[in-house]
Amino acid sequence: MTEFILIGFQVPKSEANLLFVVLLAVFLLTLAGNIIIITLICLAQQLQTAMYFFLGNFSLLEILYVLTLTPKMLVDLVSLNKTISFLGCAAQCYFYFLLGTAEFILISVMSFDRYVAICHPLHYAIIMNSRVCTWLVLGCWMGAFLSTIGPIVLLFQLNFCASNVINHFFCDYAPIIKLSCNDVHFILALESILSTIVLLSSLSVTGVSYAYIITTIVRMQSTKGRLKAFSTCTSHLTVASTFYGCSIFLYCLPAQGHSQDVQKAVAVLTAVVTPLFNPFIYTLRNEKVKEALRDCLKRSTLKL
Repeated sequence: MTEFILIGFQVPKSEANLLFVVLLAVFLLTLAGNIIIITLICLAQQLQTAMYFFLGNFSLLEILYVLTLTPKMLVDLVSLNKTISFLGCAAQCYFYFLLGTAEFILISVMSFDRYVAICHPLHYAIIMNSRVCTWLVLGCWMGAFLSTIGPIVLLFQLNFCASNVINHFFCDYAPIIKLSCNDVHFILALESILSTIVLLSSLSVTGVSYAYIITTIVRMQSTKGRLKAFSTCTSHLTVASTFYGCSIFLYCLPAQGHSQDVQKAVAVLTAVVTPLFNPFIYTLRNEKVKEALRDCLKRSTLKL
């Protein structure tokens, strides 16, 4: 096997062209929004804290995430040649799961950061110092690498003799493994165990963190203090809920209950639409980010 064929979206040409325009607009807005977030965090003094350091890394992951899938998907929508090389498919599959897993772990790290900020505010600067933050981000990448490299290497050492047609718009794990004529029980078991460990550990840290956060907020005497504490967590909780919900639907629930088209639609939501929401959710709901954006715009206007 030297190449695969990605079926993608089986729609008429007129609908494919419309879908191309919509997805291209979403792709460009996603890049612009996340680049703005990273730029603001690098330039604005008021954003030089642990929370925004993690947010900047999350935006970087989102940029890499959409670059892994969207360009090839856009090309396939308007092209008759929907092939992808064997190595290109392996690379796309690996980076898709590497970046997705890193996001899972980073979301739990961001939950822990909010727990320390709200439940231990006096010790926040000491606990979440720059060294700790750097090591936590490196841990996200290392954890993602260790949990994804094994299953992907084993997957692409299989013999693909059934077909070379992948019923998806990218090289996803499940459609590829269906093409193999080898015994895949061990690989499926390994992938399932590692995925469960990542998902349950991330969900556990996030759930426990927010349980303590909600308990602390409810005990606050000041209504203004409760509202401020809730507002600092709402953006992250919204992003985390969307990301967890789509991922659980795609990779944890039985596939028999929904069609391949539904899975493709949810995959588009996770891989293309959700990364668009993230920077705008954080920008529109975060006063410090809006203030930093206004300051940067004023400085740019004065220079002109």
